[in-house]
Amino acid sequence: PKTKKTLGKTGVKNVVVVEGVRIPFLQSGTSYADLMPHDLARAALQGLLTRTSVPRDVVDYIVYGTVIQEVKTSNVAREAALGAGFSDKTPAHTVTMACISSNQAMTTAVGMIAAGQCDVVVAGGVELMSDVPIRHSRKMRKTMLTLNRAKTLGQKLSLISKIRPDYFAPELPAVAEFSTSETMGHSADRLAAAFGISRREQDEYALRSHTLAKKAQDEGLLQDVVPFKVPGKDTVTKDNGVRPSSMEQMGKLKPAFVKPYGTVTAANSSFLTDGASAILIMSEEKALAMGYKPKAYLRDFVYVSQDPKDQLLLGPTYATPKVLEKAGLSLSDIDVFEFHEAFAGQILANLKAMDSDWFAQNYMGRKSKVGAPSLDKFNTWGGSLSLGHPFGATGCRLVITAAHRLKKEGGQYGLVAACAAGGQVMVLSSMFPW
Repeated sequence: PKTKKTLGKTGVKNVVVVEGVRIPFLQSGTSYADLMPHDLARAALQGLLTRTSVPRDVVDYIVYGTVIQEVKTSNVAREAALGAGFSDKTPAHTVTMACISSNQAMTTAVGMIAAGQCDVVVAGGVELMSDVPIRHSRKMRKTMLTLNRAKTLGQKLSLISKIRPDYFAPELPAVAEFSTSETMGHSADRLAAAFGISRREQDEYALRSHTLAKKAQDEGLLQDVVPFKVPGKDTVTKDNGVRPSSMEQMGKLKPAFVKPYGTVTAANSSFLTDGASAILIMSEEKALAMGYKPKAYLRDFVYVSQDPKDQLLLGPTYATPKVLEKAGLSLSDIDVFEFHEAFAGQILANLKAMDSDWFAQNYMGRKSKVGAPSLDKFNTWGGSLSLGHPFGATGCRLVITAAHRLKKEGGQYGLVAACAAGGQVMVLSSMFPW
């Protein structure tokens, strides 16, 4: 066995994962379509409470990540916590950082515990892509707000008379960069082209993700999934986006973003997903005092940001060597890799960049490459391409999957990475089981 390196830092509490769960991740427009985000988050919190039997009054704080906020429940962490039966004296707040929102929730928890402010924090994330806010046009909003302040009938009629047909055009949410007005799919297509990644390579990787996810599902390895009785519908027990196909079938799909010559398609991209996750994080001392056997330590993490146009999805390449250096580890020390799969092309481009001395020297200011993870250690239970990607909830799935894989495979160190809109990324390392 490997020799364990020194844990923790002087004067800083060790932080551990006790347990993590998620309700099944479902394709948007299916069984969760009539619910609200706090319903999903509440179900994840209740699943965590059932799984761990942790007393609600022991939890010092709750923090959740989300991306597209429901305006009625903007602080979804608070609404979900109250719905799950937590005391109204338990503080809760919501964070947003695109696809790494629940990563931010978890590292917020780590910071609060390490600083001695809390001993027990529940972190999580939620996204409901089946129902997203659609606004009136800005002209219409301005008119309606002014109309609300009008005092006389004459003033109201005057305002109403100024409304024109184009005022009724809705503003739809877009999965696009505000700074570049470019969708992430366009960035993925350009990234794949820049690194010479073919359509076939992307389809092969996507097929790998679905095949491995189906195998993990069938073998009962996805132990973080808890059943959810959807009101008025059946109980949902598993992710419904896992669908191994064939290279022939995938090859029939047309480019989704750059037409007609792009290589990114619906088959090699993550799909719009509804879901929620929750993870119980404690100081090591508190966990042991309560009789829990931690699943993993949360040791070091880094966030980095890159150019949101040309390097939107390359964050894992930049962040991985930084977190390894911070933790005093090398790539060969890592037994389990869990990377968020936004697009197959994004994953393959990062693997190529990580394995390139030229890229390291010309773009990262490093003398040599960090190296690419072996696929034998990489997302071996499937990933976001197959299991689904509820924007705000994926980070917790990555962490608890890494912990379960470490235990199953007898590993010691794990590394989690996820890219996000805005050219940002979070990498968390290193974790090892009790």
